Amino acid sequence: MRKISILLLFALSACSFLDEDPLGQKTREEVVTSEANLYLNTLGNLYGMIGGSEAGQGLAGTYGGVYDLNTFTTDEAVLPTRGGDWYDGGLWQRLYLHSWEVVEAPVKDAWNYLYKVIVMANQSIVDLSGKYDWQQEARAVRALYYYYLLDMYGRVPIVTSPDIAMAQVEQSERAEVFRFVVDELEDVAGDLPLERSNRPGTWYGRVTRPVAWFLLAKLYLNAPVYVGKPYYDKVIEYCDLISSCGYDLEPDYAANFAVYNESSIENIFTIPMDKHLFSAQNQYLFRSRHYNHAAACGFTGENGSSATLEVLEANGFGTEKEDPRFNVNYWGGVPYDLDGNPIDLEYKPWSVALDVTGSPDEKVAGARMKKYELDPSAMKDGKLMDNDWVLFRYADVLLMKAESLLHNDKADLALKYVNKVRARAGADEFEGLTYDMLLEERLREFAWEGLRRQDLIRFGKYGKDWSFRPSLPGEDSGYTNLFPISADVLALNPKLTQNPGY
Repeated sequence: MRKISILLLFALSACSFLDEDPLGQKTREEVVTSEANLYLNTLGNLYGMIGGSEAGQGLAGTYGGVYDLNTFTTDEAVLPTRGGDWYDGGLWQRLYLHSWEVVEAPVKDAWNYLYKVIVMANQSIVDLSGKYDWQQEARAVRALYYYYLLDMYGRVPIVTSPDIAMAQVEQSERAEVFRFVVDELEDVAGDLPLERSNRPGTWYGRVTRPVAWFLLAKLYLNAPVYVGKPYYDKVIEYCDLISSCGYDLEPDYAANFAVYNESSIENIFTIPMDKHLFSAQNQYLFRSRHYNHAAACGFTGENGSSATLEVLEANGFGTEKEDPRFNVNYWGGVPYDLDGNPIDLEYKPWSVALDVTGSPDEKVAGARMKKYELDPSAMKDGKLMDNDWVLFRYADVLLMKAESLLHNDKADLALKYVNKVRARAGADEFEGLTYDMLLEERLREFAWEGLRRQDLIRFGKYGKDWSFRPSLPGEDSGYTNLFPISADVLALNPKLTQNPGY
């Protein structure tokens, strides 16, 4: 078994949005009885919430929350209705069609989850008074969660006290939230250690300085969307700082997602996964695999999520120019069991549609998720794995820098960074670079990584010209670039107002 810091054997207790006592009725005296106990009941609890095992919980790994809203509302993935499977009241179709409603469970669950952790962080900051370094780290974790709220909901309340009641919360404009998150990260970054967060040890799974720099690069890259103003020089500055820490592309693209991937020189921030120690799950392979495919590997499956036609076209699937990453990220055609033996089953990638009910390929339509290596000793139907889930990695640093250079009219230099990523994958070099080429490259490189919604919005392509998706009334306003605030949340506080268009 891998070596794990004792500080990460944390409790996973949490609270609901703006509960009064996020530490489970513990008094301050109980929390601070020892340094180890203090960590477990503050930062330990926060880090325990980054992964999840239940619907709507975790930044990735589970259904119906942050990851699904950032993936199944894009041209990257669909959950086709297959007869009686995956209709779920039309939820997955509404997400893909951008016709979601203000009462959708994922929209509410993601909001509640993000604020749940923020409330825990606020209490932790209070309880860590006198422990300056840990207090700064708790602020960084809180900023991470506000980054997701800023990106997904835009106009959100900035809550920094554990004592505030829901009725007292005031809504802030998106530009104000952006400035708050940036200021918090820039203020605490210098107090965070220059350590790798993806390696087992004291800083495993924690927000270190490179993680904060990565977040700042993302914030500044998306600033034209958030505040209507570009900061491309700031993006380049933070990307260069990360590069100075010794990160590099892993020679083997697939190694970043392998079982026991903690040695990756590329991964910057991951969700630690250990089936014997943690409850965090990767449910996505389970959700995607055909039943027979899963059974042949000793697991079960739900025969669901699939690649879109846009993915197949971008990867040149089935052509002589098929991108090498396709075979790492997707099962297309005949899959194999854990011993490399072909299974009596054939996926039909080109047969995918939003609803394949009644189709001859109803049960096999669509290329399926393959990105994370199957852990032969995985438990709970294959959902408890030892592959750490990758949230941030160095390839994104290179492509963020390339995008910023392209905006700064330095296309030749930008091309070098894009071709470095392509060369690692074994793909042919580009001879020139356009914004459309860069967006398509991001689709190939970051398949299934939960980044697509943000990328499409930044490039002005969210919800436009996709297969299976007709134009909808009111789309020109771009209101679906933000999710609505749940009707249940609005009912609790008349001071909050709905995002435009809903």
